[in-house]
Amino acid sequence: MQVIPAIDLRAGRCVRLRQGNYADETVFGDDPGAMAEHWVNQGAERLHLVDLDGARDGQPRNLQYVVGILRRIRVPCQFGGGVRSRETVAELLRLGLDRVVIGTRALADAEWFQLLCREFPGRVCLGLDARDGHVATDGWTQTSATRAVDLARQFDDLPLAGVIYTDISRDGMMSGVNLPAIKELTRAVSSPVIASGGVTTVDDVRNLARLQVAGCIVGRALYDCRLSLADAVRAAEIDPPTP
Repeated sequence: MQVIPAIDLRAGRCVRLRQGNYADETVFGDDPGAMAEHWVNQGAERLHLVDLDGARDGQPRNLQYVVGILRRIRVPCQFGGGVRSRETVAELLRLGLDRVVIGTRALADAEWFQLLCREFPGRVCLGLDARDGHVATDGWTQTSATRAVDLARQFDDLPLAGVIYTDISRDGMMSGVNLPAIKELTRAVSSPVIASGGVTTVDDVRNLARLQVAGCIVGRALYDCRLSLADAVRAAEIDPPTP
């Protein structure tokens, strides 16, 4: 299982929100490129970049900082936040991003999302941001009536790079991961699952590895030094039990 540090961008700074609340922000740095280098030097093999302004506004707002990150590191990066058009996806991949994450428009326009995944096989992740099990959109400001696991099932025949599941209630709270929800998702789909939200301890990482998810995204616990990246990577390397 891959441990993936998150870099959340807002107005060019590295920040973390609590439960997706834009009014509850902690700033962790003014140099996203330096932050990316820090995590790579600590052993990160992939980074998860989020444009919080873009997620809320409907189009990326921090691309100059993303480009700065890509110029300074040599590990794959995945990007989400305001990706709502085919042209934006093509531009992001041209810039050198490895994967793009799409949530809001996947729910709003299933046909468009299916065509996109087939045009860019293995380069698109379905972003499932869930509040009480239901898909949240538009930078987590809206909650739909669609269950996250049902949306994942709908797209499971596509050549997805992965399904990124974030439990909003756990995000930034350092309260542990929602293992039952992630377990349900892994049983429901064949696509690789990446867990996000609440990863705080080495036990959280071990428990996710035992579920045989492809990766876990870690944010505040790393920034607050509650969990070291080295310890998380070691915990992820345990041999999961045979199902």
